[in-house]
Amino acid sequence: MNEELVIQLGQDALKTTALLAGPLLLAALVIGLIVSIFQALTQINEATLTFIPKMVVVALVIVLAGPWMLDVMSSYTVNLFENIATFVRE
Repeated sequence: MNEELVIQLGQDALKTTALLAGPLLLAALVIGLIVSIFQALTQINEATLTFIPKMVVVALVIVLAGPWMLDVMSSYTVNLFENIATFVRE
């Protein structure tokens, strides 16, 4: 295993992680901003108000994007396991 292969494997792992976490984090960010604007407009200062909408939206994103996320994760894992003999020899 040379350094370039290790760096490539690390980059692929980080890219896959970003692809999987991106939709969830983006949805939580958008809902957090919307609830914060609502709190600023109505002057409601409740810190726990954002948790329930975030949980609902993240669960909805998991339901909607779950098959795609599972496909990305399984294709990465299958590719890694199929090429493990090649990785070890290099």
